[in-house]
Amino acid sequence: MKVVVIIPAAGLGTRMAPMPSGAKGKRKKAPPSKQFTELGGTPILIHTLRKFAAVDAVSEIWIALRENEIQGFRERLKSEGKDVLKKKVELVVGGEHRQQSVENALIALSASPDDIVLVHDAVRPFVTAEIIQEVIEAAQKYGAAIAGLPAVDTVKQVERTSEGAVIKATIPRAGIVMAQTPQGFRYSVIKKVFDEAAADGFLGTDEASLAERAGHEVAVVMGSPRNIKITTPADMELAEFYLKK
Repeated sequence: MKVVVIIPAAGLGTRMAPMPSGAKGKRKKAPPSKQFTELGGTPILIHTLRKFAAVDAVSEIWIALRENEIQGFRERLKSEGKDVLKKKVELVVGGEHRQQSVENALIALSASPDDIVLVHDAVRPFVTAEIIQEVIEAAQKYGAAIAGLPAVDTVKQVERTSEGAVIKATIPRAGIVMAQTPQGFRYSVIKKVFDEAAADGFLGTDEASLAERAGHEVAVVMGSPRNIKITTPADMELAEFYLKK
């Protein structure tokens, strides 16, 4: 059995961008995509890749990027990610959506039915080796598994209106988890649910949603409050704190 990691990193990450400023008609130079934003002088994406490269069970890492970013990132990996390149690393062209990026990698890679495929957010650089290993083991056992955290805030179901939202119900927290990544699957499972979604034109919110749609059981292993997804400038402040710690 081998473990293959897919990192979809073709997104623009517009929520990380600062608001336009300056004189009318003038805009600041576009900031880098969030996965290439530097954290401690190194792109977030490389921090993330290092976490998987350090796990012995991982055999291959596939990174889906926008086509015009592939060559530049390949060169940056050679200069800043030599530890990552100890694993087999492949770069593929990503799609307009995360699901398409993951699908492109699935089409390009070669795996046996019982091999494990992990999908992880490019901008979750604080995932631990323990979480990765636990998701691998749960995916082996159940066929599909994700990292997740129990909800700590009260969760409200709302109805959207033209003026905002109105609460319709309170959802018991005992039955709620906040999904994280990695999300892991036997290759036979993830390939089947992606093929079915493509045939039906279904776009899910994450890989687990495709498995759920197909009626496949998805196990949850304990994630971590530190396994944050860096999406906004405020997240970067927290990430810089975690990096120093």
